[in-house]
Amino acid sequence: MLLELTVRNFAIIDQLNLEFGPGFTILTGETGAGKSIIIDGISLLLGSRADSTMVRTGAKRAQIEGVFSPAGAVAALLEEQQLQGDEPDRLVLAREVRANGRSVSRVNGRVVSLGQLRQISAGLVDIHGQTEHLSLMRVREHVNLLDRYAGLEEDRAAVGKLVRQLEEVRSELKQLLRDERELARRVDLLAFQTQEIRSANLQLGEDQALQEERTRLANAEQLAALTDEAYSCFEGSAFEAGGAENLPAVQDLLAAAVRVLAKLSAVDPSQDSLRQDAEQMSFQADELTGALRDYRERIESSPGRLAAVEERLEQIRSLQRKYGDSIEEVLAYAERAAAELDSIGRSEERIPELQAEEERILRAIGEAGAELSTRRRAAAASLGAAVEHELGDLRMPAARFGVEIQWRPDPEGAYVPAQDGIEAPADRVRFSASGLDWVEFLISLNPGEPLKPMVKIASGGETSRLMLAIKTVLSRADQTPTLIFDEIDQGIGGRAGHMVGGKLWSLSRGQTGQRQTICITHLPQLASFGDAHFRVEKRVSGGRTTTSVQLLETMDDREGELAQMLGGETAANRRSARELLARVRREKPAAPW
Repeated sequence: MLLELTVRNFAIIDQLNLEFGPGFTILTGETGAGKSIIIDGISLLLGSRADSTMVRTGAKRAQIEGVFSPAGAVAALLEEQQLQGDEPDRLVLAREVRANGRSVSRVNGRVVSLGQLRQISAGLVDIHGQTEHLSLMRVREHVNLLDRYAGLEEDRAAVGKLVRQLEEVRSELKQLLRDERELARRVDLLAFQTQEIRSANLQLGEDQALQEERTRLANAEQLAALTDEAYSCFEGSAFEAGGAENLPAVQDLLAAAVRVLAKLSAVDPSQDSLRQDAEQMSFQADELTGALRDYRERIESSPGRLAAVEERLEQIRSLQRKYGDSIEEVLAYAERAAAELDSIGRSEERIPELQAEEERILRAIGEAGAELSTRRRAAAASLGAAVEHELGDLRMPAARFGVEIQWRPDPEGAYVPAQDGIEAPADRVRFSASGLDWVEFLISLNPGEPLKPMVKIASGGETSRLMLAIKTVLSRADQTPTLIFDEIDQGIGGRAGHMVGGKLWSLSRGQTGQRQTICITHLPQLASFGDAHFRVEKRVSGGRTTTSVQLLETMDDREGELAQMLGGETAANRRSARELLARVRREKPAAPW
């Protein structure tokens, strides 16, 4: 459950620190004081969308931090993702929204993605905001509420997995059944491209080698002249190089040096290493001379070969312009084209395979969807009875609640096997990721009236009570540690407020007695049930508006706040407030709700 909430520079909140405990907590205050802003901050902690308008004017960033006592599933998730804190019984979630709109999420001080934050916080808090009334008016949401009540998430996920498999099969099948002309054009193009690349017989690194050969061929005369000149330096008269024929040969000089150093080492053996070095240099000169001679013999001036090299390089450049920047990329393109050709070539075999797979999955969806529908229909009867019981407590004793579950025909739908007690409208039934069923809540508000679609006949106040009844039933089913109700009592008058307060207070008891319920309300009858009561006020100081929150710790403070909610601080309203609190103190232990 939520233990502590810290808010800084968020909307009109400058700085706020609240401590919460188990039980039923009430937040009251004038409209616009900032009550719902506090709930917005909690919603942000749970992973709701952030934007720069949340940052208080003049501040660089808004910061929200919440300390929770993690439940078992959440604790296991933290251990799995290695996000445990220093204290195993405390979980710290934090969200920072900067003035530029960027946000940062943290779990126990470590930065996480928004997806991770949402995954970890999913089982901590269930917020029922003012917009929940609208969700009850969207028929497509009814199946989600029914599944949540019945605990059918895993069964529904199994159907959804089959539907996703079917979508993949149908997508591939559609691709293979494209217009035959387009497919034929594609085959011709791929065949031409593959043949063009393969007939070129490209070799890796070939373009680099050809460029080097082209350079040598284009400069053959210059290379030959330079080689002759270098060779003549070693061999003297072997070749005539301009102005170099009168120079002494390197080989002759080195031979003379070896002879002189041999005589020197004969006199002074300690200098024999000089003779050895000279001999080594003479050997190296011989090797270098041989290398120059071989290179000179290979140099040729061949216009024909140069033209052939240029032609080959142009062929390679042409292929690179079409298929890739390098020979490697061109060859890779050829492999992909060949693979696609092979796939198209096998399409005649693949199409029957995919059609058979489509049929198989459609039958599997029908079987799994029918089983899911049977469970839903059983749960629908139980949900209807539970909601009617709650509506009776909420001053709607004549109301009847039902759940209509229909199958709708679809010539491309799932094949549904025969089911006891379920009459299929056709051999094939429409389906979605949620299954075969079209689910809609029905209600009758007056005796003798038949059940009709709820979205067409419920008024605003009746919708509020319907939502509270449904949420009461669902909350008892899933046991989320913290429940937050943001003015869910809209449209409910004072006469029903007492019973609504009792309902919400009973939710805080839970099965373990440690559940937490937080409620924003304008009804004093409801507020009187709070185990803890916070007053939210909007103040102006230094030309700036800020929200402040005060815990009403004394009975006198609570009486004063309830008197204000009843119409103002008068003696009569004080007495009424005192009577409300006294009545609640008498009734709470009996817990009749």
